[in-house]
Amino acid sequence: MTNTRTELDRLEHQIGQANPDIRHKLEPQLRRMIERLHEEGMSVPDETKSLHELLLCEAIEAQFDNMPV
Repeated sequence: MTNTRTELDRLEHQIGQANPDIRHKLEPQLRRMIERLHEEGMSVPDETKSLHELLLCEAIEAQFDNMPV
């Protein structure tokens, strides 16, 4: 369990350090980490849930950046 928390901390740090224009690409990794926490019966921290929602919004926004108007 501790290993999962350590990996989550590392991933959140990586997301925090990533270029804001491309950090949404780390969303699938965060989603898998959240699923792993659930599988192990661990609670997902509120900060992690908020970060995941933010990355989802950024990913959606990125899809529309290159659309012609």
